[in-house]
Amino acid sequence: MRIRYSVAAGAAMVVAVAGVASAAPGDTTVTFSVSGGSLAISVPGPAGLGSGSPGSSVSGQLGSVTATDTRALLAAAWTASVTSTSFTTGGATSAETVPTSAISYWSGTASPTPTGVGTFTPGQATSSQAQTLDSSRTAYSLSAGTGNNTATWNPTLVVAIPAGAVNGIYTGTVTHSIS
Repeated sequence: MRIRYSVAAGAAMVVAVAGVASAAPGDTTVTFSVSGGSLAISVPGPAGLGSGSPGSSVSGQLGSVTATDTRALLAAAWTASVTSTSFTTGGATSAETVPTSAISYWSGTASPTPTGVGTFTPGQATSSQAQTLDSSRTAYSLSAGTGNNTATWNPTLVVAIPAGAVNGIYTGTVTHSIS
């Protein structure tokens, strides 16, 4: 009887061990989305360049211009452009007008350092690269970008006052756009 009991206990043990099975793993699919925003440019308020006499020039920085790209693109790129109107006083006669060909712009380099991934390029990094605003010019650009990014620069405007300019306060508009 002892042998039988041992064999029966051993068989019960094999059945108990064989009965313990692990559960198959279960997978949970998880998703989330990254939402993209917009491409925008912010510009400074009014700027004054001081005063000068006919035949001289006036210049000054306009204030911070910031390009902000929150589109979260895999291949991000943008170009910020700048244009200007003529500057006029009084009745805007030829003696009361500074043409766009006498208005120069240079972006300078970004400060603080641009954020994000990509190649940020100033339109005119130094004063020797200043360009007249008689046509649209590139102020700053981004190429080979990924995700969100920003760049801020403080451009300088140089106005060559014509020798025949008359006394007055001259007003014009500098427009930055981005695409």
